[in-house]
Amino acid sequence: MKHNKKISAFNEDVLADHDATSLKQMIVSGDVSALEVVDASIIRSKKVHTQLNAVFSDSYETALEKAKQLTRQPSNGAFSGVPSFIKDTDDVKGLPTTFGSAATAKTLAKKNSQFVDQYESLGFINLGKSSLPELGLTGTTEPVAFGAAHNPWHKDYSTGGSSGGSAALVAAGVVTIAHANDGAGSIRIPASCCGLVGLKPTRSRLVNVDGSGIMPVNTLSQGVVTRTVRDTVAFYSAAENYYKNPKLPAIGDITNGIRRRLKIALVTSSSGASVHKDCMDSAQKAAKLCESLGHQVEVIQFPFSEDVLRHFYNYWGLMAFTLKNFGSSLVGKGFDKSKLEPLSHAFSDRFYRAKFTLPSMIYNLKKFSQQYSKFFEEYDVLLSPTLATPPPKLGHLSTEIEGETAIQRLLDFIPFTPFQNISGAPAISLPMGVSQQGLPIGIQFSAAYGQDKLLLELALELEQAMPWVHLNNVTDKHMNSVNSSAI
Repeated sequence: MKHNKKISAFNEDVLADHDATSLKQMIVSGDVSALEVVDASIIRSKKVHTQLNAVFSDSYETALEKAKQLTRQPSNGAFSGVPSFIKDTDDVKGLPTTFGSAATAKTLAKKNSQFVDQYESLGFINLGKSSLPELGLTGTTEPVAFGAAHNPWHKDYSTGGSSGGSAALVAAGVVTIAHANDGAGSIRIPASCCGLVGLKPTRSRLVNVDGSGIMPVNTLSQGVVTRTVRDTVAFYSAAENYYKNPKLPAIGDITNGIRRRLKIALVTSSSGASVHKDCMDSAQKAAKLCESLGHQVEVIQFPFSEDVLRHFYNYWGLMAFTLKNFGSSLVGKGFDKSKLEPLSHAFSDRFYRAKFTLPSMIYNLKKFSQQYSKFFEEYDVLLSPTLATPPPKLGHLSTEIEGETAIQRLLDFIPFTPFQNISGAPAISLPMGVSQQGLPIGIQFSAAYGQDKLLLELALELEQAMPWVHLNNVTDKHMNSVNSSAI
């Protein structure tokens, strides 16, 4: 019997189970037109919209018009004609930007964000805005104003966050690639929960989030979620044609797995949170695969101090505090802080209580980059679970539960991901594990500042050695193992 908890848009249309690279090749060769691809993606989106609830606002008619123009006059973008979604943190001309909150006005953006200009330079056709939790503050996508996004693997579970809408749309087969961004793990968390590839690049490798330059420590990075490593590689390689940070090593064209053998440190426990056995087992299996490929793996204790996380989460509260008190100046007129959710107030209050330690926060966060860099003088890569647990059930991380309880549950869920946001270094989540209940488990590989290419080459090697399960090829028997005993 077909599992009725799975949400899949995959079918035998022109999209089939192709990735973005394959779709672009088909469009260039004339096997399909951009219009056919975009139309099929829109049909898929409408088919699962009610169940998935991952699209905040759509621009289907505009997308179809752009696809018609491309069919008549092709462009040279690396992903020309490939449909995608933009996370509702960035302005897209003609669409509202709400940050997942009822507190923001629904005015239409007059121009694109700087990153959306970079994104569209690659030739993507935007189908609309994907959903996120309020202000992107947590690791699940359950905004009160617009309702929860549902995990395509099992609709009762979280997509992760904050880029959960984008991850759900890619995992369910609506699109092959979608915009995501990451301030404490918000690319890697939903990639782990939805069985996707998610690279948080080195800080400032892509055009930065608008306004992030005023932050004392910029923890935010733009990026994408995909189903294949080659799509992630192709995206970052092509993005350099629009903007290449002269301070970072280029990614360039990557066609093969990494050639040299690496020294990899394995950690399966964190300094603060307990780690679920399925996540530990998945990390150990990934390490064994690395060893079988000739890499040296050494088991170590968690190398970073939990103390820096305390400074980080107080600093994270600064963003909530700033938006709460200066929202109209930052996100537009009409901002109503009385409509903010309890978690946003809790993070704001957390910062307010610690406000006099702001200089110490900034000092310790900046100093951590030196500690992080020193670790990678001995190791090439740090391997860990992406998250402390498999995807939680919807409601476990709800933004409506008591504030400090919600914050503690978040901290217990994401003990591995914030360190790269603090240091600015890259980390990638790969869908290399599956829980006993049949839900995806991501494995995080992180490296030194600027070493994105190393991570992508390693990811290519691992994907070729152990192709991972996607929603479209997982068996119903496997899906039926998901039960109420999951987290």
